[in-house]
Amino acid sequence: MAATTPATPPPGAPGGHPELSPPTAPPATGGENPLLHAAKLVREAVPPLHPGGRPVIAAVAAAAGAVRLLTGRGTGAGLLATAATAAFFREPRRVPPPRPGAVLAPADGTVALISEVVPPAELDLPREPVTRISVFLSVLDVHVQRIPMHGRIRSVEYRPGAFLSADLDKASEDNERNALVLETQTGHLVGVVQIAGLLARRIRCDVRPGDEVAAGETYGLIRFGSRVDTYLPPGVAPEVSLGQRTIGGETVLADLAVEKDGAGTTGTGTTGTTIVGAEKDRP
Repeated sequence: MAATTPATPPPGAPGGHPELSPPTAPPATGGENPLLHAAKLVREAVPPLHPGGRPVIAAVAAAAGAVRLLTGRGTGAGLLATAATAAFFREPRRVPPPRPGAVLAPADGTVALISEVVPPAELDLPREPVTRISVFLSVLDVHVQRIPMHGRIRSVEYRPGAFLSADLDKASEDNERNALVLETQTGHLVGVVQIAGLLARRIRCDVRPGDEVAAGETYGLIRFGSRVDTYLPPGVAPEVSLGQRTIGGETVLADLAVEKDGAGTTGTGTTGTTIVGAEKDRP
């Protein structure tokens, strides 16, 4: 009689061989390579550069390379100088708050002045006192400027001038500057002035009269220390305080629905301005 061969228990069953069990499947990663995923995270964490800074960065890198070739030294200092210059021209992504009447800060920095003044002549606004909010940018701040509201560029005018310290009140009238007037979708006029400072010797403005613009989008750049003034429509109250830090394209400077009453306090109401366009989606 032939001998009967005992059946082999299936892998993983009692008496089976653990070493023959199928390996555990790795956790699902969505099919994405881990290295590519890590590179994507790093790329998203590093802000892009404003195009206006690329020639400056290239010049600093070239100078650092020349010093290294001529002296055989200075590699670390050259890399540091190039990296610092690149950081100055960063243009981080910003998300405007969903407030249709909000006037957003045009720049990163510190609120240095809040005052009632007659707008400068180049803005061609009514010659009556309005609230001016001045944001001072140090050399460590992001130096791109952003549109404060949805609307259309009504005018742009450049004025040459001095290079006084940008935190001085008279810098608004004496320094080199570039002024624009934004006509909002509700018919209000908002003035924004880029002002050069002690170290700032170049103002760049990338919008022209007639351009349709969106709140928070980048429109200009000031190199190496500066100031940006925002002139609110008559009667609109500020929502920031002296010394407050602002984030360009996100911090709300004022709301067009909040007005100052005769006693200088604020309240909610309408300005009586005719609506010239319906609110529409923007990027």
